[in-house]
Amino acid sequence: MKSRLTFLQTIVVCFALCSLAVGQDVASFEKRTTVKKLANGLTIVICERPEAPVFSFFTHVDAGSVQDPMGKTGLAHMFEHMAFKGTDTIGTRDYAGEKVALAKVEEAYAAYIAERDKPVNRDEQKLKQLEQTWKDAIAAADKFSAPYNNEFGKIVEGEGGEGMNAFTDYDETGYFYSFPINRLELWAYLESERFLHPAMRQFYKERNVVIEERRMRTDSDPQGRLSEQFTEEAFAAHPYHRPTIGWISDLNSFSATDAQTFFDKYYVPSNMVVAVVGDVKASEAMPVVEKYFSRIPARPKPDTATTTEPAQNSERTVVLHEQSQPFYLEGYHRPDYRSPDNEIYDAIADLMSNGRTSRLYRALVRDKQIASDAAGFTGYPGSKYPHLFAFYALPIPGHKPQEMGDAIHAEIERLKKEDISDEELKMIKTRAKANLIRSLGSNEGLALALGLYQSRYDDWRELFRSVDRIEKVTKADIRRVANQTFTPDNRTVGIIEFAGGPPGAGAGPQGGGQ
Repeated sequence: MKSRLTFLQTIVVCFALCSLAVGQDVASFEKRTTVKKLANGLTIVICERPEAPVFSFFTHVDAGSVQDPMGKTGLAHMFEHMAFKGTDTIGTRDYAGEKVALAKVEEAYAAYIAERDKPVNRDEQKLKQLEQTWKDAIAAADKFSAPYNNEFGKIVEGEGGEGMNAFTDYDETGYFYSFPINRLELWAYLESERFLHPAMRQFYKERNVVIEERRMRTDSDPQGRLSEQFTEEAFAAHPYHRPTIGWISDLNSFSATDAQTFFDKYYVPSNMVVAVVGDVKASEAMPVVEKYFSRIPARPKPDTATTTEPAQNSERTVVLHEQSQPFYLEGYHRPDYRSPDNEIYDAIADLMSNGRTSRLYRALVRDKQIASDAAGFTGYPGSKYPHLFAFYALPIPGHKPQEMGDAIHAEIERLKKEDISDEELKMIKTRAKANLIRSLGSNEGLALALGLYQSRYDDWRELFRSVDRIEKVTKADIRRVANQTFTPDNRTVGIIEFAGGPPGAGAGPQGGGQ
C-alpha cells in the first residue's frame, strides 16, 4: 500500500508541475516582462501578473559587505538599517533644524573619536567631556525626529503594505514589500525618495541595535562564532573573510558620515535594479516608475574589483571548545556563479542534501545513526565571487565531530569514484524544474529572482537557462567536478567540541543536542 501511495503521489505531483510549467516557461514570461534602463542608469523590470489587485517589488543594490571599507566592516548592513529611518520629509519635525543638529553630532563625534583612538597621550578627562558633548548633541538632534520611531514603516503599513523588510549579505543588499495596486505611485515615491534623500537620523542609536544583534547572533552563539572564525580561516585574502555584521571595533567606530559616504559611492542608479511584479500593466506602470526613479542623479558605477583569493594548498582547521551542541563543518573552494560548472555544483548539492532521500541524510542519520542532521550546500558565504561548497553534520550524543568528517569523506569518495545512478540524475533534474516553479509561485519570490538575475547577468532570462544547464549535467561531469574540488589540500574544517563531561564523551549530556 505504501509503494502504491508513493506512486500515485508522484503522478499527481508530475501532473501539477506540468500544468504549472505551461505558464511558467521563458516564452510566457517574455510576453509579460518589460525591461527598461533609465537615462540615469537604473534598470526597471516589470512583470505583469494579473492574479490579484496587488504587487510586490524588489530593489537590488549590487553592494554588500564585500564592499565595506577596511576598518569599517558592517557599514553596508548599517546603511540598510538607516534606509528605514526616513528622508528629509519623512520622519522629521523640521529638517532644516535637524540637518544643522545632525552636523553638530558628527562634529562632536569626530572630536571624541580622535581623542579616544590616540595611540599615546590620551587625556581621559578630556575624553569624558568630549563624549558628553557628543551625547548632548545626539539628544538635541533627536528632538527634531518625528514622535513615531519608524515613520517610513508607519506610512507603508498604514497604506496597506505588507512584508516590509530588507537584507544585507556579502554580495548585495535588497529591499522589498508588497502593496495594493492602487498604491503604485505612492510606492514609487517612497522607494525612490529614500535613495534620493536619505537621512542619517538616530544613527548611533541604530548602531547600538546592530551591536546588540552581533552579540546575540555571533558572540553569544557558538555556531555563530564558529561560522565567523571558519570563514575567516577559509578566506585569507578575499573580503569574504570579514563578517557582514562587522567586527565589534569597527561597529564602535564608524560614523554617520561614513555611512553617507558609502551610500554616495554604491547607491547609484547604475548599481541598482528595481523589479515590480503583480497586477500591473507595463505601459501604465513604467511611466510612473520612471517619473520618480529618474530623479536619482546619475553617478559612475563603482569598481567592484577585489583581491583574488590565492589557491589553498593545505588543510586548515578551526576548533572551538564550547558548552554546547558539537558541530562539524567543512568547506572547499570553488569558482563563482559564472563558472561553466556552476550548475554541476548545484546538482551535487541536491544529490547530497535534498531531503531524507539525500545521500548524506541516509548515510549519517538513517543508516549509521551518528548524526541528527547532515547536508551539503554551495554558495557559502556568497556566490558572486569564488566561494565554498560546504558540508556539515550535527553528531548525536556519544559521537564526536571527527566521526562526522569521516562519514562525509566516505560519501565524497563514493561520489568521486562511482557514477551516480540514472534515477538519481533524473531526480536532480526534476527537482531543479520543480524548485524553479515553486520559486515563481509568489509575486515576492518572482520579483526577487528577476531583480537578482537581471543584476547578476544583465538578463533575467538566465533564471530559466540555469535549469536548462542542469538538464545537460552528466554523470561524468559530477565525478570530474567532485575530483577536482573535494581534495584535502582544498579543505577548511570547523569543529565545535563539547567542553565538559567525561573524557571522550564527545557530545555532552543527553539532551545536549536540542
